[in-house]
Amino acid sequence: MPNPLLICPVPATTAAGGTKSRVRELPHDLLQEASQRLAIISFLGAILWLLGTVFFHLAMRQLAPDDSTWMRPLASDTISVLSALISLAFFVYARKTESDPRFVLDLGLVYLVVTSMALGLVIHWDPFPTGAPVMPMITWIGAVVLMFAAIVPNSPSKVLIAGLISASMNPLGMWVGNLRGTWHYGLSTTAAMHYPDFLLVGVAVVISRIMTKLGQQVIKAREMGSYELVSKLGSGGMGEVWRGRHRMLARDSAIKLIQPEMLSRRSDKTAALIQRRFEQEARLTALLRSPHTVELYDFGVTQDGVFYYAMELLDGIDLETLVKKFGPQPAARVAAILRQVCLSLGDAHRHGMIHRDIKPTNIFICRMGNEHDFAKVLDFGLVKVLDGNDVGMTVEGATTGTPAYMAPEVALGNPIDRRTDIYGLGCVAYWLITGCLVFEEKGATATMVAHVQRAPVVPSQRSETSVPASLESAILKCLAKSPDDRPATAEALARMLDKGDLGSWTPEDAERWWQTNLPENAVPEQGYAQTAQLSSRDATL
Repeated sequence: MPNPLLICPVPATTAAGGTKSRVRELPHDLLQEASQRLAIISFLGAILWLLGTVFFHLAMRQLAPDDSTWMRPLASDTISVLSALISLAFFVYARKTESDPRFVLDLGLVYLVVTSMALGLVIHWDPFPTGAPVMPMITWIGAVVLMFAAIVPNSPSKVLIAGLISASMNPLGMWVGNLRGTWHYGLSTTAAMHYPDFLLVGVAVVISRIMTKLGQQVIKAREMGSYELVSKLGSGGMGEVWRGRHRMLARDSAIKLIQPEMLSRRSDKTAALIQRRFEQEARLTALLRSPHTVELYDFGVTQDGVFYYAMELLDGIDLETLVKKFGPQPAARVAAILRQVCLSLGDAHRHGMIHRDIKPTNIFICRMGNEHDFAKVLDFGLVKVLDGNDVGMTVEGATTGTPAYMAPEVALGNPIDRRTDIYGLGCVAYWLITGCLVFEEKGATATMVAHVQRAPVVPSQRSETSVPASLESAILKCLAKSPDDRPATAEALARMLDKGDLGSWTPEDAERWWQTNLPENAVPEQGYAQTAQLSSRDATL
């Protein structure tokens, strides 16, 4: 296991083994946010083009009420309507989730130039009052250039080029006016009127440089050892989960963080407890070898005191979302999932660990290579060492677990063992086959009391689908109030599931289901599996 210190950023290497400096682009999530801001700007631009045209005609009517020409369409109206349509088209394209945000930002600079051209033409299309004084002015073009630099991140060189071209649209508009005979000003007059816009381009470049440096600081702050944070997947009361990428292996992972400010809100004793629990979670999870347990890649702490660990990024869906989205599952599929979870729990129990928070959001079914419905158990952060070497990680007065899936002995504060996980798995099976919680009470206390005192309604009475007697019997044995009445081990439960006539759920069935319901290109980047990899512990501690 690596020494838990932040590894210095890895510089880019040349073919000869040397190093070279390079400017990293902004993280993907920041680029996406910028592209969405650009879409909003273009939508507002479309509205302003249309409103500006209407208000211009209304102003003409107010200033000259006896002149009926205010109703006549102008050539500048055509330019405004075309500009509004272009803005709407850009808005629609930028809002597409599959659009590359880098390309959208580059296209945004083209949109800036096109908008500036339209502004230059509209401003100078109609004649300027003869004899009116020529004064330097800041036009809408200068304001738009500044707005783009402040809101949409781009490299200073790109901003400089696009800004100069955009500011040149005012002189271009005057030149067009001269050709039409509506303007009669020379080059020197044109320069005197519009030089402030060119000065604003310089200001825009400075703003762009500041924005670029801020982006680089974000990148540096997101470096976790050999990993670079790419996009945020979720957050909870104690930490966050990010999509991360190993800078040398180019491998994506899910990275869990505990921010220092989360620890500073608690007493020194509690903060130290959380730190020890975090390290214990990482070290104990690293001991597990079952392919059905989420794999831990690395862990450590940054120089800023942020604890992190990197685990495999799953492509799948948690069992809670599965049932909510697709309804109760067939018995054969439920049994197939439970058998895989038993393999994970059996491995953990042999290492002297119990999970203590088995529930649907902590179990995923995933794509793993060519396999489908591959179960993965997450979050062994609430483990307890069974050999008596318990380090007292539970905060005084706290009950660990989730009430809807909590074993009676946990609710009562009695000693627990591996059969506590068996009870939780029984609750998960009940959810999968019925789409209902074992006890649907209002409030955590009432739910815990029900788990202690009440017998569950048999699944066949609450399920819309057929529940084989052998599966129902196995579920009810798992939900026994006394641990002695439950299957003694995860392996014993798996054998019970093998004996029953539960039907068949073949690899072909699984693949067909995934292709129909969750094809690969339909799983969003921040999709079911990645978001749910936020530990339940993060949301409750």
